[in-house]
Amino acid sequence: MAKTFTATIQWERNGATFADNRYSRVHEWTFDGGVVVPASASPSSVPPPFSSPNAVDPEEALVAATSSCHMLWFLWLAAQEGLIVESYKDHAHGILGSDETGTIRFTRIALRPQIQFQGTQPTPQQLQELHHAAHKACYIANTLQCPVIVEDAGELGA
Repeated sequence: MAKTFTATIQWERNGATFADNRYSRVHEWTFDGGVVVPASASPSSVPPPFSSPNAVDPEEALVAATSSCHMLWFLWLAAQEGLIVESYKDHAHGILGSDETGTIRFTRIALRPQIQFQGTQPTPQQLQELHHAAHKACYIANTLQCPVIVEDAGELGA
């Protein structure tokens, strides 16, 4: 059951010189529902004014996609267990570094969810099992080569 997902990425030089690398990295992401997101290279990689700290960069987007996918599976699984999640807030962090070959890549993504339940509270064991099941179901995490952990739930690798 293959599914296709699309995004349109649009960048224009707008008259800037190009060969000297003094061109803007600001661009737009347009998604199938019509949402347009300002995007840019990370200011930690390309200093402003050639990047925008007010735009989403690909590194942030990867961390957000990983967190969002995990959360959506967690919510579904919690509902299947009869738990009522009142709120879920994650302060996810991705670490960009070098692997043993010197290739720059994400070396770890840490999810730090703060979850409030209404009524019946899960046991620490149930919570850990929900996170492990959400990780196993999350196709974004399944695509990544770096470890994805939920702090206080331990390593979530295969």
